[in-house]
Order: sequence, then structure tokens, then C-alpha cells
Amino acid sequence: MFRTTIALAALCAGTAASAQIMGEHHSYTVGDTAFEGYVATNPDITPRGTVLIVHDWDGMTDYEERRAEMLAERGYTAFAVDLYGADTDPQSVDEYRSLSGALYQDRDLFRERLMGSIAEAANIPGATDDMVLMGYCFGGAAVLEAARAGADLDGFVSFHGGLETPEGQDYSATTAPVMLFHGSADPVSGMDALAGLMTELQEAGVTHGAEIFGGARHSFTVFGSDDYDLDADQGAWDGLVEMLRDSLG
Repeated sequence: MFRTTIALAALCAGTAASAQIMGEHHSYTVGDTAFEGYVATNPDITPRGTVLIVHDWDGMTDYEERRAEMLAERGYTAFAVDLYGADTDPQSVDEYRSLSGALYQDRDLFRERLMGSIAEAANIPGATDDMVLMGYCFGGAAVLEAARAGADLDGFVSFHGGLETPEGQDYSATTAPVMLFHGSADPVSGMDALAGLMTELQEAGVTHGAEIFGGARHSFTVFGSDDYDLDADQGAWDGLVEMLRDSLG
């Protein structure tokens, strides 16, 4: 499947011109399992860097595709990765819980799929060596899993992700900055969990930061959800853009 989005992109200071954002589904394998991600690029420019996106617990949807296109509009090559498999199409909370829970219960498989998807980025046209991994909710927890696993990247960004560190894991292998965007009213991972994570990162010597949005609940960036918070979403996106500039250019 292939589609084109028309967006405005600044080509030089004070000048704007139309840019054609290209989006295409991307099939790949990790181990014996087939996956289908989504790639968005602006083919008319030299990419500023590569951003990988991990999906929420409902799997790859239009949401991740739109976020990838938003990043391409900013000049990045964006690759929304798939951790569930091309043959899955979850449609209910029970299915979301089953698929995400299976990876939470099998951390080796979780990391295999994360690392395999990260490695696949080398096969994406327009991908660069400089890469940042980001994710929403389940994807945010996956980003932190990759950070703890020592993924060789230039940054890790979690949006309202699960923040607890599994028993036996730590951040001793993390070598790139970790940035957290979180709501103070998140009932899934609350302020105690955030404080605990910040302490872990500090003790591990990991460069880190957090932006907390007062009153924002768990899914504050998810368009159309009951928790969606426009101001918090825009604030978090602005924070991401700033972080990407620092990490990728």
C-alpha cells in the first residue's frame, strides 16, 4: 500500500514550499516471524536523521502512520515498527492485552523483536546512522526496554509509557539520553513510578529529562481518546522536536 501526503516544509529560513511526503508499508522479518511497519520520508531532501516509532498496545494503526508522516514533514526518515506480527490485527481490549502481555511475559522475545526492528532500519531507503527510538503507551515501555537492553541509538523517548523496571533489569547498558513525556494524572504509571525511574537513571549515570503535564491522563497524545489533551499533546510534540534537534540535527 502506498500513499502520498502534501505538507508544508520550510526549505530555508523564511521560505516555505510544498513538500511531498511519501508513505509506504514495509515488510520485514525477525527470526521466523513476518512483520509490517510503515515508512514515511520526504524524498526531496537529505534526511536530518531517522526516528523509529513503536506502536501502542493496539498494534500498528493509522495513528503511528500519521505520527511518522508528521516526522517526515520535519525532515526525518520515520519508520513505525511492528512488534506483533503482520498476521495479527487486534480489535478488542482483550486482544490488545493478550498481545502486549505475551511480550511483557517473555522479555527475551520482546528484545529480539525490538532489536530486529531496529536493525531493519538499515534496509530503509533514506535511513541514516543517527537514530532515535520513540513510542506511545506500550510503545513507551518498549522504548525503555530497548534502552535497558543497550540498543545502540542516539536517544530514547517515551510518551506516557509504562515506567516500572522489571526485576533483574537496570539501565547500566544505556548509553544514550532518555526523555520522558508524562501526565501527572496517569493512573497506569503514576508519579511514584516516574520518580523511581528518574532515580534509577540518575544512579546509572544516564542523561535524562522529563516533562510533566499537570492533570494529563494516560493517553493524552492519542487523538480521539477520552484522555486526549490538546495542550499536553502539543507541548510533548514540541519537546520531542527539540530533543530530536539536539540528538539528530
